[in-house]
Amino acid sequence: MLSRARLREQVRQHLRAADFQGLAALAGEDQRVAETLMQHLYDAGDLLYWRALEGLGQVARAHPRRVRRLIGRLLWLLNEDSGSFGWGAAAALGEIARHRLSLVEDIIPMFCGFLEEPFSRGPMLWGIGRLAGVHPETLWEVAPFIVPCLRDADPQVRGLAAWCAGRLKIAAARQQLAALLGDAGAVCYYDEGVLRDATVGELARQALAALGPEES
Repeated sequence: MLSRARLREQVRQHLRAADFQGLAALAGEDQRVAETLMQHLYDAGDLLYWRALEGLGQVARAHPRRVRRLIGRLLWLLNEDSGSFGWGAAAALGEIARHRLSLVEDIIPMFCGFLEEPFSRGPMLWGIGRLAGVHPETLWEVAPFIVPCLRDADPQVRGLAAWCAGRLKIAAARQQLAALLGDAGAVCYYDEGVLRDATVGELARQALAALGPEES
């Protein structure tokens, strides 16, 4: 068995190369890979943070048992009584569901509560956006909780809420999205393997385009 330090370095090498297939193969050999990925979920300014999230999803797809036992820990991290602010836990739940829905499907209604908490709102929106790209039908209960996020004081939250509203085609968000078209607030988010920079207004415009013309 690899030493903990050697395993961490191998995981980091796969993340740097965005080699998720290799990461999943490593997880098949060593059950500690998923936990090692969670150790990267503390600095959202680091590309490896985002790739660790995607890696966790890929491991869940290939080896669901390796990740199933971590779901409770992720939920604990999102509990205020845990003494932690959760960091990437909310985002991880969405990404895991994207790749292996059965692991998280029963707790998707809990996403509503995570959207109401300031510390988990942004990461949860990102996770919802990722899940919406594959299984939008699972988020009907969550969608109404996204609309108030469009008025959040944090531009990152407003932008991610707009991104989600477009992916979920939330018609009730149309008026608020239109009000954000001139919003120059900066947003940074990860999708399709890269970190993307946008403004709230740009994401609102994309969301409105996804909604299509308003019915008369």
